[in-house]
Amino acid sequence: MVAPLRLLAVHAHPDDESSKGAATMARYASEGIDVLVCTCTGGERGSILNPKMDRPDVLENLTEIRRQEMDKAREILGVRQSFLGFVDSGLPEDESEPLPEGCFAVQPLETAAAPLVAAVRAFRPHVIITYDDDGGYPHPDHIMTNKVSVEAFEAAGDPDRYPGLGEPWQPLKLYYHMGFTRARFEALHEAMNDRGIGSPYADWISRWEDRPQKWEVTTRVHCGDFFEARDLALLAHATQVDPDGSWFVCPRELQQEVWPTEDYHLARSLVDTEIPEKDLFAGIQADDASPARR
Repeated sequence: MVAPLRLLAVHAHPDDESSKGAATMARYASEGIDVLVCTCTGGERGSILNPKMDRPDVLENLTEIRRQEMDKAREILGVRQSFLGFVDSGLPEDESEPLPEGCFAVQPLETAAAPLVAAVRAFRPHVIITYDDDGGYPHPDHIMTNKVSVEAFEAAGDPDRYPGLGEPWQPLKLYYHMGFTRARFEALHEAMNDRGIGSPYADWISRWEDRPQKWEVTTRVHCGDFFEARDLALLAHATQVDPDGSWFVCPRELQQEVWPTEDYHLARSLVDTEIPEKDLFAGIQADDASPARR
């Protein structure tokens, strides 16, 4: 029997997996691909963004509640999930404010990357998905997540690096999430206006005026049939997601019609593939990956 293909998604906090690439993961999991989410921190310093959950009992037990939410989201998406054990860095209001001692974003790179290297060697993914080098947005934990993901991709297959963390394994492709692009939001904005639905995206679009897109979209994964699973996984993170908030203003059916894909940038590839792609595993066979550096 041929072993299944394997996909590793690396995220900063619980809930990030449900707002970035969730439908992709649900689709691949439904097709028999083994999907693992590695969550770098426990989200301990996250703000409560759902007014209905802004209660003293929730604040007192936020760490455990966020783990429970993650477990619900994981079950909805049909994936596996593991916490890497670091502490949330928080998002300072003032960039000059120092980050908390011992948090994820202030760790030396090799310290921060070591648990992910071990996870890569144990899980043996063919593909890794993560954030771009700006973190998708400039949260210090998101930026560090990119750094450790790139480090693990480059180092996990090298037997001379990170000794004692398992047998070397070289992933074949590394992708950055590209879900929050101007083109996508302009398309949704126009479609909502055409149908007489009030669009919340005008302000978002205006912020892109002086921000050219850094990475091109190379890969569009059709996963509109799994947008419902994505939304349910988001709602499982009840402390972070307001069911009456902007995440759900655009009707799901309209999203499925106008933009039925989740989009990515192919940042590294050790296999031949043709751009544009429709599949994160384009160019890969299940037995292609080597346990040693190519």
